[in-house]
Amino acid sequence: QVQVVESGGGLVQAGGSLRLSCAASGRTFSTYAMGWFRQNPGREREFVAAINWNGDTTSYADSVKGRFTLSRDTGKNTVYLQMNSLKPEDTAVYYCAAAPDYYYAVKLQDYDYWGQGTQVTVSS
Repeated sequence: QVQVVESGGGLVQAGGSLRLSCAASGRTFSTYAMGWFRQNPGREREFVAAINWNGDTTSYADSVKGRFTLSRDTGKNTVYLQMNSLKPEDTAVYYCAAAPDYYYAVKLQDYDYWGQGTQVTVSS
């Protein structure tokens, strides 16, 4: 069992930055993949970024590549999603997730544990 708690969402103007944090607990943090997904009403949840068990491999959706950076701090059992140059189309509820069965995972179905979500709103 893994517990996942996000924080750091909010309202920001286009071009601004936000950092989302995700704290995980319940299993040894440095052994599994973590990821971020986002969702808007009436739409499917979509992949944003993923990081492998030791932080040396990351993957990003094309829509955020070059603007978002995902990192992990093993000492704090936390992953961070730094979001720069935000656009109105980045507006969504952002979900952090853990994939304890995988060292690295980019598919939504590989993630078993999810946070409650945090709202990110980018105004134009």
